[in-house]
Amino acid sequence: MTEETPRGDAADAGGSPLLDVRDLHVEFRTREGVARAVNGVSYSVDAGETLAVLGESGSGKSVTAQAVMGILDTPPGFVTRGEIRFHGQDLLGLPDRERRRIRGARMAMIFQDALSSLNPVLTVGWQLGEMFRVHRGASRKDARAKAVELMERVRIPAARERVDDYPHQFSGGMRQRIMIAMALALEPDLIIADEPTTALDVTVQAQVMDLLAELQREYRMGLILITHDLGVVADVADRIAVMYAGRIVETAPVHELYRSPAHPYTKGLLRSIPRLDQKGQDLYAIKGLPPSLLRIPAGCAFNPRCPQARDVCRTDEPPLYAVTGAGAGADARGAGGAEPVHRGSACHFWEETVRG
Repeated sequence: MTEETPRGDAADAGGSPLLDVRDLHVEFRTREGVARAVNGVSYSVDAGETLAVLGESGSGKSVTAQAVMGILDTPPGFVTRGEIRFHGQDLLGLPDRERRRIRGARMAMIFQDALSSLNPVLTVGWQLGEMFRVHRGASRKDARAKAVELMERVRIPAARERVDDYPHQFSGGMRQRIMIAMALALEPDLIIADEPTTALDVTVQAQVMDLLAELQREYRMGLILITHDLGVVADVADRIAVMYAGRIVETAPVHELYRSPAHPYTKGLLRSIPRLDQKGQDLYAIKGLPPSLLRIPAGCAFNPRCPQARDVCRTDEPPLYAVTGAGAGADARGAGGAEPVHRGSACHFWEETVRG
């Protein structure tokens, strides 16, 4: 039987978070130059907590997740600095063999395109059972029984009859449920869901998110939900981290962020959500485009698109300021420059944004 890495809980390392990412930097070395995809990202996730990571395409959300999972394509991608601590253990210092033992068994990822993530020439039962054969040393018969059990757990009708079907024989929503079942197979402590509702209609999106939330409560997993849709996370997230050009520009508990955004980019994202009381009106759009990661602007990366940008925004990169009542405006990252914060904004004029 395959040896497993010993498990623990969020308090294993003296009360440390389940996952603790510190000052993470990732770059891609291409023929055109070095693309700085992740630039000092810090966040943490506790057991049973949901962190939503938001931002436009190219903001660094998925690259950060790939670095955490250890599935970054190297080359061209390289982690150049930072720490990724899981149960207090720094994953970046582990040999590849140790990372593989953790991946799948203790942390798992749900990818956004289930059809391309599942092998088209293998049945879903075989692919689900593989987790138990590889990580648990299960026989084919036992692995198949576990696959049926998982399919029933994620509410796929007639699971026993459909376990030998191929991915293309399932609808988009059912394929996404299979991906969720695969991630849950070994009851990991942490799941990263990368755009799990992409290309699904609104009703199926709600079903998938409800299922994820229910399973998370049952297994008390940490969940990182990567999305660009603020509407998706309103009812499921505990905290939100907003990313832009490889940095976290705002982090806050979900209701505080919706009530009073402290960064102009977050404010623009919230304004772009369609509202029922504004039928017939044009949707708001943030002007301009995200910057090229090969040429990130000096100062605040958002300054070319920001309606309240001033001279200091074009020259000085803002730290992640603490957005609090007492001591507001101090650098929220602490002496180490990389501490995850309760509420922070990387805007020189965050107080003006909140008041506005």
